[in-house]
Amino acid sequence: MADLLIVDDESPLAMNFTRFFERKGHTVRRAASGEAALALWHERRPDVTLLDLRLPDMSGFDVFARIRHEDPMVIMVSGYADISMAVRAVQDGVENFLTKPVELSHLGVVVDRALEKLRVRQLSRYLTARRASSRHIAIGSSPRMQELARQVDLLAASDRTTVLLLGESGTGKGRIAEIIHANSSRAPAPLLEVNCAAHAIESLDAELFGADEPSRGAVRPGVLEMATGGTLFIDEIGALPQPLQPKLLRVLEGKPFRRVGGTHEVTVDVRVIAATNVDLVSEVNAGRFREDLYYRLSVMPLTLPPLRAWAREDLVELLARLMEELAPHLPGAPREIAEEALDALLRYAWPGNIRELRNVLERGMIVGRGEPQLALHSLPPELRAPSHAGANSERHEGRSLAEVEREHIERTLRRHDGNRTHAARELGISRATLIKKIKEYRLPNGVS
Repeated sequence: MADLLIVDDESPLAMNFTRFFERKGHTVRRAASGEAALALWHERRPDVTLLDLRLPDMSGFDVFARIRHEDPMVIMVSGYADISMAVRAVQDGVENFLTKPVELSHLGVVVDRALEKLRVRQLSRYLTARRASSRHIAIGSSPRMQELARQVDLLAASDRTTVLLLGESGTGKGRIAEIIHANSSRAPAPLLEVNCAAHAIESLDAELFGADEPSRGAVRPGVLEMATGGTLFIDEIGALPQPLQPKLLRVLEGKPFRRVGGTHEVTVDVRVIAATNVDLVSEVNAGRFREDLYYRLSVMPLTLPPLRAWAREDLVELLARLMEELAPHLPGAPREIAEEALDALLRYAWPGNIRELRNVLERGMIVGRGEPQLALHSLPPELRAPSHAGANSERHEGRSLAEVEREHIERTLRRHDGNRTHAARELGISRATLIKKIKEYRLPNGVS
């Protein structure tokens, strides 16, 4: 999910936009003036900014001019626009220009496309800057992690082989997919991502395979086409609806497919890296996942360990890397970790794995701004409590991981008054995964 900034002095409209995008799982912040927007933009660096043309203190063009050098993803919205303004906006580098009133469904599509373009842009920069050392980004120095690095190296070299990444939510499967792609001969081409659990079957069909609308003369390529020559990362493959499983199997077999509503056959050259946190063998036995698709995907399976199984030295290295990544975006935040805080971070079970660790670390660095070290009091209560002491193999002795995870999710939901979107963000898991956990553990449903 993405960080959005909505800049509009029409409070009801801004609130309407906010509710719409929060229901889609995004984090939304609002500003009603140009100066407030600039302050928020520099603080959070949002993925996409929806910017009104007319603001109380300056124009949308003035706001954009002051952040243009940062190459922001901006969609300008106005109820007082003409063609010349739209042309000027696009020429200046604005991603899109919409006139009010805007249909929310159309706005959602425009933002989704902007995020897709942003993802490709960011990844291209990331690969250029980090390609030489990228395989070491999320892999430690212990023998276990060095073996994992060796396997990743082999997968990168076999750039036509399908890869299946296995592991709990938040164990870094997406990061490993980036590393494999970055070190392969496909690195100059795009790496795109689709999450099967984030779409209904109809939208996932179009997202993967594209859609033709002959009546409008419109052709929308899917991510399989857009990633041609490169890599497609399919997350939560276990949630792929059964009607789409044979279509994906055909692609993996090198056969052509048709876009939704189309008659033209399309063939692509794309490497697929799939990931799941469910037991696909059990899904096959239960008849929910095709056996032939499972075997086609699992040519080169790779299991990523949960964070609670990491060696201490690997965890320390990971903490250092995450702080290094977060520091440029959090001016004034501590750059080191106090001994007590480090002990607490190393003792904790981390049900949400790396995602949860990153979120906790980011929040702690924000709370601890102005302090030389990240202190214990800047960490969440569940990390400060003595009850979670007793590290990796010994922590929560006599209790199953499921019990620990259930309590942790329940605490997080309570802290956010049942808001599933905010709780999922803190836990470092997708909203869809949280909903599954709520059902699995029979927790109160919370709110959307």
